[in-house]
Amino acid sequence: MTASGELDLKQRLAQLSEKERLAMSAYLLRLKHQSKSGRRSLSKIMKEMDSGKKTRLSDLATNLGHG
Repeated sequence: MTASGELDLKQRLAQLSEKERLAMSAYLLRLKHQSKSGRRSLSKIMKEMDSGKKTRLSDLATNLGHG
């Protein structure tokens, strides 16, 4: 994406209502989780949790892109 395209997108997003921004955020997060790197990251976290490793909620939120 070009810098001007990114700026245009950010400006359009800033004009959305809160409800629309939340919907867009959920959509972008879904795209991230469907990507190869996103699936790999979630898989690593799940394997660590299955092995008994504790994960703080704040770390999990950061790893999932919420923080």
